[in-house]
Amino acid sequence: MSDAGLAEPAPEQRLPDERPPDEKRPGVRLSIRGISLRYPNGVQALSGVDLDVRAGELLIVLGGNGCGKTTLLRCITRALAPTTGQVWLGATDLTSLDGRQLRRARQVLAMIGQHAALVRRRSVIANVACGALARHKTIWTKLGGLPPSELPGALGCLGQVGLADLAGRRAGNLSGGQAQRVAIARALLQHPLVLLADEPVASLDPEAANEIMRLLRRLAHDQGLAVLCVLHQVELAFAYADRVVGMRNGRVVFDRQRAEVAMDDVQRLYTARAA
Repeated sequence: MSDAGLAEPAPEQRLPDERPPDEKRPGVRLSIRGISLRYPNGVQALSGVDLDVRAGELLIVLGGNGCGKTTLLRCITRALAPTTGQVWLGATDLTSLDGRQLRRARQVLAMIGQHAALVRRRSVIANVACGALARHKTIWTKLGGLPPSELPGALGCLGQVGLADLAGRRAGNLSGGQAQRVAIARALLQHPLVLLADEPVASLDPEAANEIMRLLRRLAHDQGLAVLCVLHQVELAFAYADRVVGMRNGRVVFDRQRAEVAMDDVQRLYTARAA
């Protein structure tokens, strides 16, 4: 089966227009403007975060525990509702949507986490096919069935992560690195424009971690995905990032091309965390 075009992001794809694209920032797929989050107990988790992620770019966010990295991702997906600010996905402000409109707009926003979250008793290809369920709201899929029309695409996505030969294997028999690659294939079947990765290598050995980071970089550079990745491993950020963002105390303290980031800049993220 050919995988040509099955998981390729579509640059011409447009979300429902809320505003015209900003011609001064070409290629921006995800634009975060002034995002702040204050919890009901008064804790300020994020303060005025601005960030752009462009097509073809692997952007890595670094910072110590509690600096707001994962909270930012949850605000982008609207798992958390920011107190102020906007999250633009293409030409749509996700913070202005809810219900069906939000679910529809988020279909081009895929996310992987620290754990692959596969259904261990099901086959690898069945797990990947779950990435297409948002496009198939039927009684059959609600009962756990898979849309047959998506299986060729699922196999193609497995090919992109180098695991087509494991399509029929039970997911519970995969290594940690293989499971995370299956999770990436599942995300690709959404046909995303933006891929979010929340500490995707935290549970992996160094060889598998480098494999995942190479894959994320290739998906950005070769397929034009906008990839936003949260990491703790500074050495991986220096090895694979196009751009590095440093966060501390809920704020962005630097946003630079990788070549412009010094190790001293990064060390200050972890040693100067007073409010």
